[in-house]
Amino acid sequence: MLSRTADSLYWLGRYMERAGNIARGLQVALRLTSVTSAVARRDNAWRGLLTASGCAPGFAATGEPLTREAVVRYLAAEPANPSSILSCIEAARRNARTVRTALTTDMWEAVNETWSEGRRSTDDTFAPDNLPAFLDWVKSRTILFNGAYADTMLRDEAWSFVRLGTMCERADNTARVLDVHHHALMGAEEGGTIAFVQWQAILRSVSALRAYHWVFHARLEPKRIAELLILRPELPRSVVACYARIEETLEGIATAHGGRRGECHRLAGEMHARLRFGRIDDIMEGGLHNFLTATIDRNLELGRQIQDFYLQA
Repeated sequence: MLSRTADSLYWLGRYMERAGNIARGLQVALRLTSVTSAVARRDNAWRGLLTASGCAPGFAATGEPLTREAVVRYLAAEPANPSSILSCIEAARRNARTVRTALTTDMWEAVNETWSEGRRSTDDTFAPDNLPAFLDWVKSRTILFNGAYADTMLRDEAWSFVRLGTMCERADNTARVLDVHHHALMGAEEGGTIAFVQWQAILRSVSALRAYHWVFHARLEPKRIAELLILRPELPRSVVACYARIEETLEGIATAHGGRRGECHRLAGEMHARLRFGRIDDIMEGGLHNFLTATIDRNLELGRQIQDFYLQA
C-alpha cells in the first residue's frame, strides 16, 4: 500500500472519531452547565472542554469571550478550527474521496452523506433549541461509519489503517477527558452534588455511565471511574482497550510487511503492557494527573512514530 493511501485511511478514522468525541463533549458540557449555578463553574466546564479537545490555544487566539455561544460555535462549526465538528467531517470526506476505491460502498455513503447533510447546516442549527438534535445526529453518523468499516471491510491493510487511526484518536480523547477532570477524582471518596455531577460528566463524555454500573454494581466512586476508563479492557473506550487494539493492529501490519517493525511498535507494546499490568492504587498514589499527562505525551509520540514509519512518502 502506498504511504499516501495509508495516510488518508488513518486520518479518515481519526477525523470521524474526533467529530463524535467533540459532539459528546459538547453534550456533557451543556448538561453540566445547565445544573451548575455558579458562573465560575460554568466557565470551567467550557474551559475544560476546550482543553480536552486540544482547542484551547486556538480559541484563545480568536479573542472571543468564554461564553456558551462562542465555544459552541468554535467547536461545532468554525472553519478556522481544524478540530471543529464540521471541519472534521470535511477533512474525513476529503480523505475518503482520495482513497475511494479502498472503501466499501457503505463506508463511502456514511462519510459522503454526513458531509452532504453537514453542509446544509446554518446558524439556526447551532441555536440552543436545535443544538441537541445536531449533536445526536453527529454521534449517530460516526457510529454508522464505525459500524460500516467494522462490518463491511476486508481485514486487509486498508481496514488496519482506519482502525489504527480510530483507536489512536480514542485513546487520546479518553486520557484528555480524565486529565481535565482529574481534580474531581483525586478528592475524598464521598462528594456533594457538584462532585457527583462531575463524575457523571466524565463517564458521559465517553458513553460509559451505564457501563460503570454494569461493571461495579455500586454508586459512583472516583477511583473506580479512573479504573474503568484506564485499566478495564471490557470498556471499548478505555485506554487499555484502545492500546490492545493499537498493538494488535500494528502487529498485523508488520506481519503483512514481512515482520518489519519500528519505534511505533515498541511504544505501543510498552504502553499496552504498562496498562495491562497496571494497578489503579499505584496510579492514584503516584498522581493521576502525572500518569495521564505522561500517557497523553506517549500518545502524541506514538502518532509521530506511526507517521514517520508508515505514512510519509
